[in-house]
Amino acid sequence: MVKEAVEEAKKTAEATKEEAAEDEAKEAETEDSKESDTEEKKSGKKLFGKKDKKDKKDEKIEELTDRLTRQMAEFDNFRKRTEKEKSQMYEVGAKDIIEKILPVVDNFERGLDAVKEEDKEDPFIQGMEKVYKQLMTTLEGIEVKPIEAVGQEFDPNLHNAVMHVEDENLGENIIAEEFQKGYMYRDSVVRHSMVKVAN
Repeated sequence: MVKEAVEEAKKTAEATKEEAAEDEAKEAETEDSKESDTEEKKSGKKLFGKKDKKDKKDEKIEELTDRLTRQMAEFDNFRKRTEKEKSQMYEVGAKDIIEKILPVVDNFERGLDAVKEEDKEDPFIQGMEKVYKQLMTTLEGIEVKPIEAVGQEFDPNLHNAVMHVEDENLGENIIAEEFQKGYMYRDSVVRHSMVKVAN
């Protein structure tokens, strides 16, 4: 029994020696491969002596991606530009229509100012006043508003001075009288006020 135990111990010792030798050989191989990889990286060459070049497919993909990005940016700019042009065209069209309606408003005001006090109860005159008020309400609804003039300081951006008068009761560059009412559409002037300026 002792002999058998000794033989088994010898066998296990030999087996462990063989395993250790195999492990050392594997470690040596891995170190050699690492060294060769680092040498290849330093020299800039891959296996089989090929240089580091981009694949033609990758170059084509990059080129097409770049073209697509540029075209999308151009389209976005075109869309923004056309939207801006459309809104400007709408503004111009709206101002043109308002300019054509304003003489009708002027005639309504002149006609209603000419009515005598005793005739104001006439149903026809009252009907005309209602039509005039409705017209003015509609214009206000589309952001058309009259420019304030009398008693205001003269502003060349809003008023058109056609007369000048010396008046001690009024300050310098104050509007004394309005001959024709001016109107604004949103933030732009459709028609300047025709005014007389004092001092």
